[in-house]
Amino acid sequence: MFESVQGLLAELEQLQEQLADPAIHADAGRAKRVNRRYAELSQIAAAYTAWTQAGDDLEAARELAKEDPAFAEEVPSLEEGRAAAEEKLRRLLIPRDPDDGRDVILEIKGGTGGEEAALFAADLLRMYLRYADSKGWKTELLEQDQTDLGGYTNVQVAVKGSSTDPAQGVWAHLKYEGGVHRVQRVPVTESQGRIQTSTAGVLVFPEVDEPEEIHIDPNELRIDVFRSSGPGGQSVNTTDSAVRITHIPTGIVVSMQNEKSQIQNREAGMRVLRARLLARQQEELAAAEADARHSQIRGMDRSERIRTYNFPENRIADHRSDYKAYNLDQVMNGALEPVVQSLIQMDEQERLAALGGE
Repeated sequence: MFESVQGLLAELEQLQEQLADPAIHADAGRAKRVNRRYAELSQIAAAYTAWTQAGDDLEAARELAKEDPAFAEEVPSLEEGRAAAEEKLRRLLIPRDPDDGRDVILEIKGGTGGEEAALFAADLLRMYLRYADSKGWKTELLEQDQTDLGGYTNVQVAVKGSSTDPAQGVWAHLKYEGGVHRVQRVPVTESQGRIQTSTAGVLVFPEVDEPEEIHIDPNELRIDVFRSSGPGGQSVNTTDSAVRITHIPTGIVVSMQNEKSQIQNREAGMRVLRARLLARQQEELAAAEADARHSQIRGMDRSERIRTYNFPENRIADHRSDYKAYNLDQVMNGALEPVVQSLIQMDEQERLAALGGE
């Protein structure tokens, strides 16, 4: 049982040697990736040690019980402990999404519902920012198209974590947020108190660790500059500081005007472009591999209605994991973890089932 662990333990030793070499830390991106893998394999090594130790303890108790019945009383609890250690190790050996440890770029767009949809997008942004704060993550507003009432037709934010443990990574938690979010409530613009259904779209991209990870030919970019504008279209800048970057081969367009500097807007735009190109590569790979990385495909589906936020009933319902709770007010204040955990557990069960069928 667990024959694959020996190869992982050998890899862990190799990673230890790499991390001991000062040269690796000169390459921040490579060091980050090695640290992630090291943290992942360290958990497996610890679980494997606990499993083997539990097995040794159980075997010793059974042998001693033949001579002293008092030891027989310990056998049931030791059997339970070994079974628990075995289950933990088995779950850790499920292949992880290789991007789980990555930071993300989160994009929220107002959808169907006009101004109410834009206001809902603002509410979702606030929810994610508070959730990120509860996780100890850092956030950076990259771009925003704000309406007169304070909603957003589009807003992009970078979310950055500090843990080397992929299971605690930003992508590991936020990758399930991609899709259509539906809200049911009485809009502030509704004078007769009628409930309206509106939507907002959320896109989540794993962020590239280092620019060199995604090759972009400068000759394949069209870069336009223009004057930035604020809510209602009024000019907020008298210089051409806003930047629009078009990646010609894929048709991906990124616009940035949040910063007053053209250089800063261009840098932010390239960050988003690299993230979108990485996501595109992964989606193409996932499609080619059919059911491989099934959970990531689901998490990045742009059209699937994934969740409903019903304000009159204070209810939140996720349509993938069948999670339902009547604490929407708390969720909108950042208490998103139970919803996320329901999706993580669903994903884990699917991967366990897939392994059982192999």
